[in-house]
Amino acid sequence: MQTTDIGNKEEGKVWHRKPTPSNTGIMVTVIRSAAAYQSKTVRFLHVTFDTTGDSFLAGDHHGNIYVLDITRNRFRLVQKTGQACTALAFNLRRTTEFLVALADYSIKCFDKDTKQLVSWMRGHEGAVSSVSVHGSGRYAISTSADTAQLWDLDTFQRKRKLNVRQSVGIQRVFFLPLGNTILSCFNDDSIFAWESDTLFCKYQLPVPDEGPRIHYKAFAVTRDGKILAAGGRSNLLHLWCLDTRQLLRVVQMPPKVRTVRQLEFLPDSFDGGASQTLGVLSQDGVMRFINIQTCKLLFNIGSHDDAITSATVSPNGRHIVTIMDNGSLNIYSVQCLTQDYNKPPPSLVKVVSGGECSALTMKVKSEGVQRPAKNSGRRVKTKVLRPPAVPMTEDKENELPDGLNKKRLVTLLKAFGEYPAKYRMFVWRSLLRLPENHAAFSSLTDKGLHSAYLSIQERYPIKSHKLQRGLQRYTYLAGTISLLACWPGLLFSFCLSFAVNWCQHWFEYFPNPPLNVLSMAENVLAHHDKELLQHLIDCGVTSQLYVWPLLETLFSEVLTRDEWLKLFDNVFSNHPAFLLVSVVSYVTCCRAPLLLCSHKEDFEYFFHHRNNLDVSSVIKETYRLMESTPADIHPRNMLDDFQPLTRGQYPVFNKYPTYIVEYQSQERERIRQQEVDYLRERQAVQELRAKAVQRQAEDEAWYTQQEILQQAEEKRRDILQQEESKLAEQRTRLTAMKRELKVKELQLMDAARRRFLKQQQDQRLTDLHRLDEQIQRKMNTRDQETAAAVQDIQVRQMELEAQRRLFEQQLAKEQVRVTQEVRAEVDTRRHRSEVEETTFQHLLNNDTDVSLGTKKVSVHLLVLWCLVFSVSLDRGRGELDCRERELMQNIRELRQKLAARAKTSNSTVSQ
Repeated sequence: MQTTDIGNKEEGKVWHRKPTPSNTGIMVTVIRSAAAYQSKTVRFLHVTFDTTGDSFLAGDHHGNIYVLDITRNRFRLVQKTGQACTALAFNLRRTTEFLVALADYSIKCFDKDTKQLVSWMRGHEGAVSSVSVHGSGRYAISTSADTAQLWDLDTFQRKRKLNVRQSVGIQRVFFLPLGNTILSCFNDDSIFAWESDTLFCKYQLPVPDEGPRIHYKAFAVTRDGKILAAGGRSNLLHLWCLDTRQLLRVVQMPPKVRTVRQLEFLPDSFDGGASQTLGVLSQDGVMRFINIQTCKLLFNIGSHDDAITSATVSPNGRHIVTIMDNGSLNIYSVQCLTQDYNKPPPSLVKVVSGGECSALTMKVKSEGVQRPAKNSGRRVKTKVLRPPAVPMTEDKENELPDGLNKKRLVTLLKAFGEYPAKYRMFVWRSLLRLPENHAAFSSLTDKGLHSAYLSIQERYPIKSHKLQRGLQRYTYLAGTISLLACWPGLLFSFCLSFAVNWCQHWFEYFPNPPLNVLSMAENVLAHHDKELLQHLIDCGVTSQLYVWPLLETLFSEVLTRDEWLKLFDNVFSNHPAFLLVSVVSYVTCCRAPLLLCSHKEDFEYFFHHRNNLDVSSVIKETYRLMESTPADIHPRNMLDDFQPLTRGQYPVFNKYPTYIVEYQSQERERIRQQEVDYLRERQAVQELRAKAVQRQAEDEAWYTQQEILQQAEEKRRDILQQEESKLAEQRTRLTAMKRELKVKELQLMDAARRRFLKQQQDQRLTDLHRLDEQIQRKMNTRDQETAAAVQDIQVRQMELEAQRRLFEQQLAKEQVRVTQEVRAEVDTRRHRSEVEETTFQHLLNNDTDVSLGTKKVSVHLLVLWCLVFSVSLDRGRGELDCRERELMQNIRELRQKLAARAKTSNSTVSQ
């Protein structure tokens, strides 16, 4: 037994030399020593396999997660979480991802290749005890003491949460294989089944009333999801049938078992998911594997000194990984553990051999042939025995393709009991002399899918598409094959050559079992074991019950793969009657248990299930019966010799009741035509129904749409009415605001107008004051000018008076001379003065300037003075006085006019 210390290595080999499992089945022990202390190891806590069963995850107490690949002999550190894990799951849909439940009540998803954190799921308030993943890998259920939560692994979101009362508590919640059912197990031993999609409660298993309460702690389900095993604080195990929902049986473990810690079913490749071996881990650290049908103890792993804490079985049933009490991992080989109880029982046929024969017996090995052992005393002369001469026809019969010889192959077969597995297919192809008619097979392939195999996948789920294509090609050769219910199971291992040679006379009583072939086997059994045959007859068991099941399934239900291959090595190497005789041999070798059976159901079960029987003894018994059976009842004389398939074309296979095939074909064609008509009518009805439903849906949709539109219209109207009311209110408020604004505007305009008028009034007053000042100033100026003019006039008057006196003297002198001239000149000047006076009056009426009038007056006065001065002297002082009076009168009038005009202008300015 090897021990591997991974230490602080991040990757390496699981074992350094090819493991040779010991008697205990241990391949290798894996430990992890601490870095600082070599003597101290870090405990592994949890282990889980992937879907293939070739690699598994292991988490230790420090939070390190390792992937150990058994097939590749490699281990690798994929994650360091930093805290201890409480549960692991490695069977997700994305095969590189895995789930780890940590001590902080959270669940993390990592990728083992990239070592990256994919998601972090939280929600539990207690430690997660288990994580169950759906078969599709899409959903997962995490369970703690008080709650169970369903997670969607595509989005990593929680879908549902199951809460229970604290007084009840949850033991475990997990998915059933091959289905969408969830089982929830509680502390009060109640078990409920739920639909995973809708979480609808499908059923509840009844709590057993009889017997002591077990207090369920451990659960296990077979791969087909039909059997549930439950155990707890007792040495009793309950086996539940989930189909019938009834307690199947109660298994009592040995007295050493007081508490069941863990239950695990051991899968088998040939059990179809209905596992029969159950592993029970008890409180003493020993895991006992029992057969749940026979309730026999098969083998144990672990011991009191080397106790097991937990165990995990690979999905393919090849390895078991256990966590030991010291924290190490033990990897067991299931093949080594099961080889003891898989050994056949001792042979029922005893062979008598003499002492001298042993010295002549030759031991054949794969490397060559070993000569007989020599005597120790003296040299013994040996004689080479040559085989007698054989006719050429027999040599030709023994010659096989590829340089093989059938006689030599049979010699090797009798010596070793079977052909080497490496060359078995090559030997079988040579023994059957397959023609390899590729062209004929291609022509069958071109015909397409046979009608009999339209639903073959539903009745017989065949994984190999290649085998399924071969089945439907062979159906074109033999019409009865499409009607034979057992044929797909039979053709799992055989081909056309086997049907032609080893299935002779099988279809003569079709669709019933071949009574003629069964009679041959019954005759042979009657000759060699009359007691057994009589017991079968007394129990009402016919050859259809103990011969036909073996032929129908070709021993596939009662033999393992290796046993089946070993048997058919001999079948292919002998006459076709060997198969029928081997059935009789199997029955005679099992005579002891058959004699104990008395019910027909026991016989049916016996010939449809595997039994503890040595296939080598069956083969030896078959050879004995082949030699000792009389010729009159020997199947060899009733069956034809082996005939290989013809090359180029396949042989005609018509050894069956043609009328049945034709009738069945006609009936099938009629049924098919009726089904086509029915399908056509149903299609038409469905189309009409679909149209009606569609029309109804359209009408409902239209009405719904109209209602929605009407409701929407009403809503819109309400909204519109509300909006209109709001708008009216807004308009009212706006009108009020406009009115207020208008009033304010008018007030402002009135204030502005008043301010403007006041300003204008002030301006007018200022202008009036300025005009008054100007008028006053002009009046003062006028008065001053008038006074100056008056003074000038007075001075001038005085001058005129002085000049008058002087002129009077001169005028007197010249009076005579000038009188005429003066008169003429006076007339002229008078006329001129009138014109000037008229002009002066006109100017006085139009001119508003006082100073200008004054000047004109002065000028006029001067002109008048000049005129007066120039008047003739004869007019005298009287005329001059008159002129002076008139002039003074004019001055007064002018002053009055100027005063009146100034008063008028003042009144206008004041207005």
